[in-house]
Amino acid sequence: MKNAIKTLLTSALIVGMGITLPAQANDVDPVERSFNPYKYEQPDLGNLKVGAVVNAANVDSLARQFLDDGMYKMVKDGWVELTVGNTTPIPLSMKYQEATRNNYKDVTLGEKIGQINGYISGRPFPQEPDLNDPRAGEKLAWNFRYGMFFGDSGRIAPFYWKYRDMESGKVERTMKMEFRGYNWMHRTIEAPLGNVDNNPSGVFRSIYMRVDEPYDVKNTQLLIHRYEDDLKRDNAWLYLGFQRRVRRLASGQITDSFLGSDLMIEDFEGYNGRISDMKWTYKGVKWVLLPIYNHNEQPLGEEFASDDGYKFVTFGGKGGCFPNTSWQVRKTYEIEAVPVDSNHPVGKREMYMDSETGALLRINVHDRSEKLWKMWFITQNHYDSHLERHKGIGVPVFDGFGMMDVQAMHCTTAQMRSEIHPGTFDTKSFTPQYLRATGR
Repeated sequence: MKNAIKTLLTSALIVGMGITLPAQANDVDPVERSFNPYKYEQPDLGNLKVGAVVNAANVDSLARQFLDDGMYKMVKDGWVELTVGNTTPIPLSMKYQEATRNNYKDVTLGEKIGQINGYISGRPFPQEPDLNDPRAGEKLAWNFRYGMFFGDSGRIAPFYWKYRDMESGKVERTMKMEFRGYNWMHRTIEAPLGNVDNNPSGVFRSIYMRVDEPYDVKNTQLLIHRYEDDLKRDNAWLYLGFQRRVRRLASGQITDSFLGSDLMIEDFEGYNGRISDMKWTYKGVKWVLLPIYNHNEQPLGEEFASDDGYKFVTFGGKGGCFPNTSWQVRKTYEIEAVPVDSNHPVGKREMYMDSETGALLRINVHDRSEKLWKMWFITQNHYDSHLERHKGIGVPVFDGFGMMDVQAMHCTTAQMRSEIHPGTFDTKSFTPQYLRATGR
């Protein structure tokens, strides 16, 4: 079983799995291993070589073991071809790593799902997950929640979404948006460090989105407050430009289609919900091809090119729903997330978390009858290959996404210009009052 590591028990077992490890790797401290997985583990690629193009004709002989079931079907059916890139470490910020080292030994789970004790900052559970631990999946969910997706704050602008018919490839609608994310607590890189003052409600993180084009939905805005107490429901507000008013979203609306796209609000960033809303099960290690790459080495497009020369990744494959980027074989943690609410439209999510960055970059969404419903992938690139200002920042950069509804044969793709710690907004930008003020 070359592509799945259940536990790192003995050197003989590791060799039998086709994974190479330096001597005495099991003695390495968990923080070092968590942030430097490829220093201690490398996949046996077999016949798969860097530069190879995996397609319907060769997928079984070259890459079946490196594809999850959903992605395998897409390749086997001829919907997409994948170019294999070199597996490139993406070291996270040393400040975040040091915060992990200083704090992780005091972190424990509470009695209920969604409760955590002793967390200050960094990755709460850097230890290699254990299949024999019934709460290993929940620990990985906490690692995701407190991960380094936009550092302590981030902005995507411009942010282009395209709605596509997968059969014809026709682009039905193009949206131009702005996205912002801001951590109020557990900040490790950007000032103010630690926790932001004047946060009486105990907000952990806020996200904000605004539509700039087209005209009929211009100034539609979304604001979400996620609280430090995971058992407390999020607050969410929507400003509709044509109505010129702010309304609070009911909790059930996060599973509706967002602005007619193939995404729910709960889908944002891989998973945008409470930990307590899901039952988390760890399924083991799997070496998987993920859309991680160096931005400046990809075939970038002229569409939407900015004045400073920045160019976006492009999309191809069936319906134009797949990124035209290289894919790396990465060590991932396979997680199953099943909604606690039996009325939830999702039956389960099969998630593949990149072990180094902590991001959820490949997700298969099943409906309540357990049929594959949606394929979700988010592309991520090395910060040194992106904007000049990102060099050495230690925060991987999101570059695009594709969400495919394989039952409706429809997809939504996105092209992003992400900025880590842009310095262009503060906590005042994440209030209902801000929605009203900017929507006029």
